[in-house]
Amino acid sequence: MTTKNSEINHLLTFLNTSPTAWHAVFNCTEKLIQQGFKELSESDAWHVKPEGKYFVTRNGSSICAFVLPKRSPSGLCIAASHTDSPTFKLKPNAEFHKENMIMLGLEIYGAPMLASWLNRDLGIAGRVIFLDKGKKMREELVRLSDMPLVIPQLAIHLDRNVNESGPILNKQEHLAALAGLEKSKKDKTSFLERTLKKILPIEELLSFDLFLYPLEEARLIGENQELIASYRIDNLISAHAALQSFLLTQKPSQHQIKMMVSWDNEEIGSNTAQGAGSPFLPHIIERITLALKLPREEYFRTLNRSLCASVDLTHALHPNYADKHEPRHTMLLNHGIAIKSNAQNRYASDARSSAAIIALCKKHRIPYQMYVARGDIPSGTTVGPIHANLTGISTVDLGCAQLSMHSCREVMGTQDYHSLCRLLTSFFENE
Repeated sequence: MTTKNSEINHLLTFLNTSPTAWHAVFNCTEKLIQQGFKELSESDAWHVKPEGKYFVTRNGSSICAFVLPKRSPSGLCIAASHTDSPTFKLKPNAEFHKENMIMLGLEIYGAPMLASWLNRDLGIAGRVIFLDKGKKMREELVRLSDMPLVIPQLAIHLDRNVNESGPILNKQEHLAALAGLEKSKKDKTSFLERTLKKILPIEELLSFDLFLYPLEEARLIGENQELIASYRIDNLISAHAALQSFLLTQKPSQHQIKMMVSWDNEEIGSNTAQGAGSPFLPHIIERITLALKLPREEYFRTLNRSLCASVDLTHALHPNYADKHEPRHTMLLNHGIAIKSNAQNRYASDARSSAAIIALCKKHRIPYQMYVARGDIPSGTTVGPIHANLTGISTVDLGCAQLSMHSCREVMGTQDYHSLCRLLTSFFENE
């Protein structure tokens, strides 16, 4: 087993090299291939066998990996998370000019804490589709950090009440990014195209999915380095812990399919072809049973004998806003896993699914806490209820506590990450 220091170093590297869902999935596939997993394509016939190790991606931004048991499967043990985070997306015709300033128009993706993105050095990352010099269509991932953008804030002299009322931001007018100053009116190519052509053999740029990300890297903070500060803690922490624990326990079980899945688009509702509301996961499970030549009845029996841990972040007690939290269910940083509950089923946990996780925590002495939101503040949600509604699989929502959720810079406890890895490792090992 890896040491705690190497676990954190791997995590920091993953955070720094995964500015978008596509980069996160690419990094996951690299690790899986190194560990001998075989990639399956949804467009090909599947030929899987007992004790086989496989993974599947969809749209390059969602991934599912699984290890088949030695004998006929009796159920699934699933760790689920998501790969996306709130941010800004470049509009298709992004570039416009204000006097001599080159500006990029942005759309809001998800629900970012807008003010946290102001006055920061921002890069561009995502995927680009283009025709190369040989007129061949290609798709490439990019991470542009050499020419930072900035969303400048109005000076306090021109917004005298900003410290009392906060910045009031119109999402159309006030959130364009400054890319630089134009050199010449005669230049017909766009800033984005000129920048991309420096790193890619682009003959003609066809389309792109590009997002902003902060250039400040993840780092440890606190006197004893007990905290992690980074962009995309929500929810790359969970995706990374699920993958690490899955790889540590990849030895096939007798009858249980071990599986980790990370979907894209949770931050915008999951109702996409690659989201938790899509048939991506149930199709994979059904195709496994078909490839193993099991009757369709076994597919339904397998779903019923399965358990999913939906792993996402939750809110730690904020030291400056303690009254925003339910007083008997406050989450303390580095005090253990949060097991989440909500009467409106915004989380999928119930007594049965929660008991399975609590039993593991008690058995392995893993600290845990019970989380419920204040009754007068609406709860967030996760992939858990969406996936449970689609598949019927018993699901428990759990995860780590954090501060500044949906901010450009989030904070969580290092010990909580270790506790999450221990829990998911024991989850995969438990028959």
